[in-house]
Amino acid sequence: MDPESVAEQVFVALADPTRRGLLADLAAHGPSTATDLATRLPISRQAIAKHLALLTDAGLVSAEPGERRRVRYRPESAPMRTAQQFLAALARDWDGRLDAFVKHVEES
Repeated sequence: MDPESVAEQVFVALADPTRRGLLADLAAHGPSTATDLATRLPISRQAIAKHLALLTDAGLVSAEPGERRRVRYRPESAPMRTAQQFLAALARDWDGRLDAFVKHVEES
């Protein structure tokens, strides 16, 4: 998948505060099941499972089999790094144009 598509999926996934909260919880507590997350967060296990599916599709979490057929979710940083690189490239392009504009105004 190209970097722009990866970044788009990351931005869509991170647009929801509940999904950002799930990622923050996974980062703080490590791999967890949907049930584990439901005990720590004010959201139902079913809602958590739906959000985890979207985060998995975006590559921000990976599902790994656990004991007794329970799936544990682990945060993944690669898609986030791709999105950061995409934003950094945009910022460089934007900064260059702003610098050129400032230079033009100062010379006028």
